[in-house]
Amino acid sequence: MLRSLRSRLFLTFLMFAGVIVTPVILSLVYVTFNNLERLEYRRLNVFRSAFELRERNVLADLSSDRLTAFLQRIDEQADVRLLILDDAGNAVADSRPEALTMPEDVRELIIASDSTEQGRFGGLLSGSWIFVSARIPNNRWVIMATPSTTLRRFSTWGDELIRPLLRTGILALIVSALLAWLVARWVAAPWSKAAGAARAVAAGDYEQRIEPLGPIEAESMAVAFNDMVQRVQLSRRAQRDFVANVSHELKTPLTSIQGFAQAILDGTAEDRANIEHAAQVIFDESDRLRRLVEDLLDLARLDARQVDFNREAVQLVELIESILNRLEIRALEGNVELSNELPTLPTIIGDGDRLAQVFTNLIDNAITHSPVGGEVTICADQENGWVSIHVDDQGAGIPSEELSRIFERFYQLEKARSAGKKRGAGLGLAISREIVQMHGGRLVAQSSPGRGSRFTVQLPIARSDDKTLARRQLR
Repeated sequence: MLRSLRSRLFLTFLMFAGVIVTPVILSLVYVTFNNLERLEYRRLNVFRSAFELRERNVLADLSSDRLTAFLQRIDEQADVRLLILDDAGNAVADSRPEALTMPEDVRELIIASDSTEQGRFGGLLSGSWIFVSARIPNNRWVIMATPSTTLRRFSTWGDELIRPLLRTGILALIVSALLAWLVARWVAAPWSKAAGAARAVAAGDYEQRIEPLGPIEAESMAVAFNDMVQRVQLSRRAQRDFVANVSHELKTPLTSIQGFAQAILDGTAEDRANIEHAAQVIFDESDRLRRLVEDLLDLARLDARQVDFNREAVQLVELIESILNRLEIRALEGNVELSNELPTLPTIIGDGDRLAQVFTNLIDNAITHSPVGGEVTICADQENGWVSIHVDDQGAGIPSEELSRIFERFYQLEKARSAGKKRGAGLGLAISREIVQMHGGRLVAQSSPGRGSRFTVQLPIARSDDKTLARRQLR
């Protein structure tokens, strides 16, 4: 039972309630016990005032026997012991003659005083009494006495005060237990739901969601859980898509290789021209397979953070210019103009070869998707410690519904955009984004259908107090 959060919270709240309520009750009992004597004095003084007002003149006319009977009758009604002393301090009458005798020194003190006296006589073993005195006619004194606060006397207050306090305390504990159970249930409910939802997700139900209710921490947990499940769901979907895409991309060239190799083996390709054509197809498709495998290995290493990044100063202008020179022939073949509008750029720290891979892929894609006679422009700007290199083309653009997916692995735009042109496997942009992120940067895309596209690489500028902004990943 104590292993559940709800039971532990319930017992914790209940203990807190007990720790709070019990001292309060004990304090009330203690204060009451200490104030009983003061209350008794007050009661005796009130009785004395009433007695002086109504009964004091009656005492003068009563004989000793009648006086004792009169005092006992009042004692039975008021539960107050009454003694009458003469001017010599002798007890003339006593409503409780069997009770403890008032000591002589106390009687002498009362007689010697012309005003009201109050005090105590007796002891712990013999019993303690508190009293008040008043002078009455015929030079006598009346003493009103009651037992001092003892356990016996305290028990007489039980029905009037102690039991109500105990009942109130017990009721408070019961209410506290109920509230503790409700609070424990309220606090533990979101976690119980989360545990059930987690078990369902582990069983493969990725539609599970937790409604954000309860304390702020429970709401945060629900939001984080829902986000995690969504990410897992997307990851699983991406994994399935990845396997399906890899299978498709491998199947196509393997089918071509197998078909043309079979043509050579069974003699279908008889003349030299057909044999050379079949061999060329086998070569091209095997090269495509090689590039696909290399890209997959690159992605695997990037995902596993097993790629070594060289930490060195990189001059972006020189790097991009060398790439433009290498791609100039490819641009001429497609009748596309390469326009270099790079200003002077600051030095960054990173891996020049990896960054060259990124810019080569972006510029090559821009050439591929540019129309005949089009222009690919490379420009840049810098702001707030960042340098941004833009690659602009004048192609057909990317529809908004596809723009958010172009960095997904194996994702390719509709075949019409690249009809008749060399088509890749859809891994270049995914690899480029991973490389840029490894350098602490961002790769973003902007496009409007019919107005071309812009791909922007944002990289942090090297600081004088920082040797590298690229995160070195070891194999």
